[in-house]
Amino acid sequence: MKISAALLALVAPAAAFTAPQGSGRQSTALWTSATALNIGTPGANWGATLGPTPQASNVGDQQRILGQTRRTWQFPDINQELVEIDMTSDGRPMYADIQLWIGPDWTPMTLKTYSYDGYKRPLKCIIGTRNKQATIEVKNTGSYELPITCTAAYAKAPFSDLRNDLPNKVEGAYVEGGGAVHSVTFDPTVEQAQILLKTDLRQLNAKVEVLNAPNNYKQTFEIFTNNGVLNSLYVVVDTPMASNTVRVRNIAPLEFPFKAYIAEV
Repeated sequence: MKISAALLALVAPAAAFTAPQGSGRQSTALWTSATALNIGTPGANWGATLGPTPQASNVGDQQRILGQTRRTWQFPDINQELVEIDMTSDGRPMYADIQLWIGPDWTPMTLKTYSYDGYKRPLKCIIGTRNKQATIEVKNTGSYELPITCTAAYAKAPFSDLRNDLPNKVEGAYVEGGGAVHSVTFDPTVEQAQILLKTDLRQLNAKVEVLNAPNNYKQTFEIFTNNGVLNSLYVVVDTPMASNTVRVRNIAPLEFPFKAYIAEV
């Protein structure tokens, strides 16, 4: 009897610290509810998708691109040549690199873009695919806290016609290579401006700045392409504030001039 009483005295304190039944099931339920959130899984659908679910061709879907990540769109139709790219944010700055890929290792065009406010000053541009099977890559070069939303699809009228009609509406300014500058100032009533830079088959290496005050740039675009006709730069920019000036600079050597066509939309 004494031995039984002693054993009971030793077991009772240990029982006080025994985990309650079902504690393991509770922690499992909490983990299951956390992982059930739609945060994406590695693979084709990694990241948040704002538009339709990407299809096999991945053409025309709207994608949210987080900082230091990238998305690609494939354009397999050789009968179409113009691709429209629209990029915006929720009011924060936009930093992005756009590249045209043709084949396994050829990048004939790159475009670096910046906007201090992607909501007030979004990006809308046209890129030529040279009537080849091409891929457009958009990389968010900003930090993780600066996501962007981007769409890429084959361009349609009337936006696709603006690029071809602009040289017939305004006279192009001849901008010499080696750092020559050309600028156009817009009236406060102008809401949008269009910019076209092209060469005579030679390379195009230029920088475009949208200014709101002396040297206070709100948007910048820097392009390089080995053929300024097949991959001429055409962008449409919003001008929501007064005293907007578009300044273009030829950063190519002296042997590579280009023509700049700048006008309101």
